[in-house]
Amino acid sequence: MKVVDLRAKTSDQLKDELLKLRRESFNLRFQQASGQLENTARVRQVRRDIARIKTVLRDKTAQSAQ
Repeated sequence: MKVVDLRAKTSDQLKDELLKLRRESFNLRFQQASGQLENTARVRQVRRDIARIKTVLRDKTAQSAQ
């Protein structure tokens, strides 16, 4: 997920995407604990995507506050 794509989305769209990624992260952790996780790199990728979305959301709220 690219930052440029995230900045083009609205705050509501970003919050929906964040919720979706958090659910995926939860499911990936369960799969990892039970030994069913095949793509271990996906855990890291999802964590970083969550961080990117949080950063863009924080920037948007800071810009609107000014």
